[in-house]
Amino acid sequence: MVSSEQRRKQLAREKFERQERRRAAARRKARVRNGAIALGLVLVLAAGAAYAATGGLGGDDGDTADAARSPEPSQAPDPCDKPAKGEPNGKQWKKEPAMKVDKSASYAMSLDTTCGTIGIEMDAGKAPHTVNSFRFLAGQKFFDHTPCHRLVDADIHVLQCGDPQGTGQGGPGYTIPDENLKDPRLKGKKYPAGTVAMANQYDAKTGKGRDTGGSQFFLVFEDSKLPPDYTPFGRITQGMDVLKKIAKAGSSPDPQTGNTPPNATVVIDRARVRES
Repeated sequence: MVSSEQRRKQLAREKFERQERRRAAARRKARVRNGAIALGLVLVLAAGAAYAATGGLGGDDGDTADAARSPEPSQAPDPCDKPAKGEPNGKQWKKEPAMKVDKSASYAMSLDTTCGTIGIEMDAGKAPHTVNSFRFLAGQKFFDHTPCHRLVDADIHVLQCGDPQGTGQGGPGYTIPDENLKDPRLKGKKYPAGTVAMANQYDAKTGKGRDTGGSQFFLVFEDSKLPPDYTPFGRITQGMDVLKKIAKAGSSPDPQTGNTPPNATVVIDRARVRES
């Protein structure tokens, strides 16, 4: 006859086994979902599609499912402050702003975020359309109060921002051309740590989606293997520690958008571009 203590242990063991089966099933579903996203989309920027930031790696080495796996959700506390009061203005424009940057001048962008300040030196000489657009959008307060909606810290290491919708589908209403894709820093299909680059809708398999940059950009906090398809237009000069702090808090898959938003509350309270 089974004693009450033996029965209690048996029930506890069975409960633990059920929990483990559920966790394993959830992990399998997440891998399948992320792998499917990665097959079709890479760092997609504008309206109509959410991108999978690791898809480009899969296209190179054939292992899209492994490359697309996101880290398990972290339980680390939120390392960031509450956002400043306000909402994204969501302004839209029908065409790219008139070129007003001086290609021989130096421009710097400052992102005052809930997690700390990120400083960026922008290269107007090599990416004039991109720098001109950022100067315009910052002047219009387009980036203020916008969340950073995607964090990837497996195989590639990027934080993506610049979408007022926070879904990966938003933009300013216009697109800008790809620039500086032959930058020698991208040799070996690698975006070095500290690079700031544009997201876009380019699909390497079809060759379609060139010149589809808008307002979304990504910050590289560790060397990341990606094909040279995304305009590099800046270099992080301040705030790598901020990005490391955000990455340490991890990310969690969002089944609604297919994104992996950071667990940290990362919001750009204010963005400024100045000629230096």
